Amino acid sequence: MTKLEVACFNEESALLAIQEGVDRIELCEDYSLGGVTPNIETLKKLKEKSTTPVYVMVRPRGGDFHYTEEEFQIMVEDLTRLKEAGADGFVFGLLTEDHQIEIEKTQKLVTLAGGLPCTFHRAFDRVEDKQQALEQIISCGCTTVLTSGGEHPAMQGLEVLKALKTQAKDRITILVGGGVRSNNVGELKLNFDFVHSACIRPNTEEIDIDELKAIQKILLE
Repeated sequence: MTKLEVACFNEESALLAIQEGVDRIELCEDYSLGGVTPNIETLKKLKEKSTTPVYVMVRPRGGDFHYTEEEFQIMVEDLTRLKEAGADGFVFGLLTEDHQIEIEKTQKLVTLAGGLPCTFHRAFDRVEDKQQALEQIISCGCTTVLTSGGEHPAMQGLEVLKALKTQAKDRITILVGGGVRSNNVGELKLNFDFVHSACIRPNTEEIDIDELKAIQKILLE
């Protein structure tokens, strides 16, 4: 059965998603920026109330994914603190100035995670040669790559996504995200083992429980 990860931008939405039995939470803040590192207290509260896995975004700012040394040190410090606070995994993506995978820094964060799973997020979609990028991410030790196949919504990148899954074999999970909703998840579940959706109401950061339930119903069929 295809599993569901839900991106949540506040404690309330995460708790609602957990109550509905989602497989995993991606915890971040500020939807308008595409998600940045959340408040550590939010993670602590979630871990006190639930055993649902919570993967935490490590991203110091919005915008591009080419970080200065100072910004990278912030990522290192944030990941360390979030690990100590009980994060079950981490979500990050680092690119060079010319939109290639930043291999060395990615490896450093994976090592710092100390065996906890790491997702390379949709910064991946900005890389032109996705086949090469996938091999590099695998070599860095990431367990998952969140991607829309370079398109939006993900359905438009379906053929690229299928090719990436074939290439990945069982070495890394292809987590399909980007406009995943109840009106298209039925086709995605035929091809992929894990999908990602924010399930939010338009123009808000709040979860749309009806939409979440609709997605879950389709995944269970």
